Amino acid sequence: MEKSADNSGNNDEFPPEKRLEAPNYRLIKAGIATIPDMETLRECVAYENAHQNRTQILRRLQWKAEELREDEE
Repeated sequence: MEKSADNSGNNDEFPPEKRLEAPNYRLIKAGIATIPDMETLRECVAYENAHQNRTQILRRLQWKAEELREDEE
């Protein structure tokens, strides 16, 4: 089977729901660690703020943002 040809700009196969609603914290950490870019990160922050607003998850997202910014330099 071939993949969907939907090119809405974001080809990420792991939307914020999958990254942040994993059944355990280790999987959430892995989901955050594999965020590829700032756009995806912003989507995850918005999703977390709108849903559970967990401080620990938002802190990890902040650390990931800092990491992505460092990689851009």
